Amino acid sequence: MKKIIVPVDFSEQSEYALKVAASLAKKYNSEIFAVHMLELSAAIISTSEGIQQDQMLFLIKLSEKRFAEFLAKPYLKNIKVTPIIKHFKVFSELNEIAKIHNADLVVMGSHGSDGLKEIFIGSNAEKVVRNSEVPVLVIKDEIEDFKVEHFVFACDFREENLPALAKAQDFAKKLSAEIHLVYVNTPGDDFMSSSDIYKRVSQFLNKAKVGKEVEIYNDYTVEKGILNYSKDINADILGIPTRGRKGLTHFFMGSIGEDVANHAKIPVVTFKL
Repeated sequence: MKKIIVPVDFSEQSEYALKVAASLAKKYNSEIFAVHMLELSAAIISTSEGIQQDQMLFLIKLSEKRFAEFLAKPYLKNIKVTPIIKHFKVFSELNEIAKIHNADLVVMGSHGSDGLKEIFIGSNAEKVVRNSEVPVLVIKDEIEDFKVEHFVFACDFREENLPALAKAQDFAKKLSAEIHLVYVNTPGDDFMSSSDIYKRVSQFLNKAKVGKEVEIYNDYTVEKGILNYSKDINADILGIPTRGRKGLTHFFMGSIGEDVANHAKIPVVTFKL
């Protein structure tokens, strides 16, 4: 966990993320890449007209000044922080930044979103979760000293989740946290008998070469089960794979990973499949 990306929009939530990143950086001697995305249109950037060019330069200079002031925090002292400003608000650009700098983690602040706003707009954190190739740690509240003792990892224990489990185990190991594996059984079309669940889980753990018990938790929805189980064991953080569905597929089918990241009260880390 040597290189950490933190998207910054100068909000209270992005400072929460920055504080968590600083806490990790101090423990692991990490470098932080603070990324601010301007919302400039392509028309303004590509225009040859002097007035619009002047406006663009003014906005960039203003953002640089505000960015420098935002990063002048006491908790960032003695931590290497590299500010990066991108002209567009394109969340897939974080993948390029992560690839160039070989980043291990994105720490993202979020206030979540609900109802119609969630369906039609979604939160910025949801967009980052959907696009990021590296794990994304979503922070909702201020955490003075980020410590993790109990880490819940939930999935459906199908073979495609093996790489996500490996990443989750590595993440838990780096944080010196105990990992708790959970499968949520729900009524309706997705209901499975106990014998079918144990068979699937056993096959999965054998392939993963993991000697770990899995909690079978019953609830009305997978999302509720994950959140309720995490609350029951007083988890510090929960992890989940995400498929990064987009467009109509995302609208009709949704993504449990994105929904959990939106609605959980505790930090959530997602691992893209």
